[in-house]
Amino acid sequence: MGGLRLPLEVLTSALELALDRAGLYPWAMASYALSAIGRDRPGIVAEVTGTLLRHGVNMADSQMAILGGHFAMMIVLVASTETDVEALRSDLEHSRAKLELEAISLSEIDEAQARIDEPSHVITLYGADHPGIVNAVASALAERGVNITDLDTHLVGEETEPTYMMILEVSVPEDLTGRGLETSLREVAREQKLELTVRLLDQVAL
Repeated sequence: MGGLRLPLEVLTSALELALDRAGLYPWAMASYALSAIGRDRPGIVAEVTGTLLRHGVNMADSQMAILGGHFAMMIVLVASTETDVEALRSDLEHSRAKLELEAISLSEIDEAQARIDEPSHVITLYGADHPGIVNAVASALAERGVNITDLDTHLVGEETEPTYMMILEVSVPEDLTGRGLETSLREVAREQKLELTVRLLDQVAL
């Protein structure tokens, strides 16, 4: 299994934050994306972050979660351009083997290619679980040039009759209004027998 791919909004927002803080560091900086996945067990975060600390690498942003008994982490790192990246990769591989993770990867973030799409709307859909829901919704959004910046899905309710819930944060193109976005999804919701709501994204203070 290959390494996880960091969502674009995680990469770009953290990179922007890191660059804004460049004045806090007396050395030139580079940004990297680290991803890891494997069977959940205690000590994963401690081992990986310990390896980063030993190399003087700072965590700018991160997301970690357990899905189906697997632990996944995504971290945007800030390091000096003098950091020995190959040595860091080697030590991370040692950590992967020690933790028996399935994969771990480290790649540099190219500032020139970074693209920032700020989410503007939240879409919620729910209904009886069946194959094809995510594909139908994602395809409809792609046709209108809508970028998915965050996506969560959950099975809730009774085990014999589960309800599928899908929550998306999206960035819409300038020529598409919230009403237009909802109209674009109404047909999909009807075909998939889903309840649909679309609202502006509220600003949430962390």
